[in-house]
Amino acid sequence: MGLTRNINVEFVSREPVEEQAIEMVERKGLGHPDSLCDGIAEAVSVALCSEYKEKCGTILHHNTDKVQLVAGKSNPKYGSKGGGEVISPIYILLSGRATRVFEGEEIAVDTVAIKAAKEYLRKTIRNLDVESHVVVESRLGQGSSDLLTVFSRNRDREKTEMPTANDTSFGVAHAPLSEIEAIALNAEDRVMAEYRDKEPAVGEDMKVMALREKDSIILTVGDAFVSKHVDDYQHYEAAKQGLKEFVSGVAETYTSREVTTEVNRADTPDSVYLTVTGTSAEMGDDGAAGRGNRCNGLITPSRPISMEGTPGKNPVNHTGKIYNLLANKIANEVAESVDGVQEVYIKLLSEIGRRIDDPKVATAQIVGANSGLNSGVAERKVVRIIDDWLANIAEISEQAVRGELRTF
Repeated sequence: MGLTRNINVEFVSREPVEEQAIEMVERKGLGHPDSLCDGIAEAVSVALCSEYKEKCGTILHHNTDKVQLVAGKSNPKYGSKGGGEVISPIYILLSGRATRVFEGEEIAVDTVAIKAAKEYLRKTIRNLDVESHVVVESRLGQGSSDLLTVFSRNRDREKTEMPTANDTSFGVAHAPLSEIEAIALNAEDRVMAEYRDKEPAVGEDMKVMALREKDSIILTVGDAFVSKHVDDYQHYEAAKQGLKEFVSGVAETYTSREVTTEVNRADTPDSVYLTVTGTSAEMGDDGAAGRGNRCNGLITPSRPISMEGTPGKNPVNHTGKIYNLLANKIANEVAESVDGVQEVYIKLLSEIGRRIDDPKVATAQIVGANSGLNSGVAERKVVRIIDDWLANIAEISEQAVRGELRTF
């Protein structure tokens, strides 16, 4: 007999975000110091999962979500003759917990972690010399005894049994994205995927802040331009204009509202946002894991969100990770497949020691369109979607182990 899960669906009366007068959304791009910490935290977790499976035959307890970045110091200069220099390197501390010994054999946790961090930086920031511009240190400690016990119980179960939650925590998600949410997310994604190759001066440290006031949208973009690819101030202004036009073009595919785009607003002829590497981490902007985007890639003050950072948490039984990823999947499926749903908010609450496929409560709050919503039919469909995803929650863990899910 299957589980009877505590699933609640309610229909709420509230003004949809798109109809509210003010909406704000932020996206911290891949090269932002906080995002770098998130990306490293997740890369280290994925690498440890691989190492544990290869050496131990199973994933062992770890949480690598406490990465800290202390900014370096640099002296960027216009022009192809080097473009300035990094004077003091960026310092990155890998902190958190990881199992170091299995059946009497020591595991090369620090070596694996440092290698994964450097590979992630090398892949992400193309003008960063990882060996000379960065110092990476691992101080991953042994897990606390109570959590190790919970994890050991999970590991000792048969594969047909379900892991139990290592914490009492919740996951939150919403769908569909509003216009400015889609703009903020996709503008940065497309700049990194497309425009960066056309304009080498564009750096990876790009932040998009979107504000909608009724039907007027203002996009404030900050980007750390790369000094060796910028000849002079006039060239810099031209590069800014090109980025502005590209971002505006992306925005116009998601909205018919009026869009104004501004890039590096604080610039003056004597002070511009120019870097040697393409990230502000080289010049005074520190970072920490968990301070940036939620797992949908955005910071959304107009929506309910979880303060739980997803990257770096173990993907086997840390519900602070799994439930946020799962809630995002559920919300998107509900929004796409249930007629009459204008907005949906999913919240999942775990209980330490309880099976992760059986949350203490799973709730969906539905904002319906004025017409076209049959509440009885919608409720049954939403319950089925939530129940099916919970029954197949192992799929979320497996995708996370393989590094296939967006976590920030």
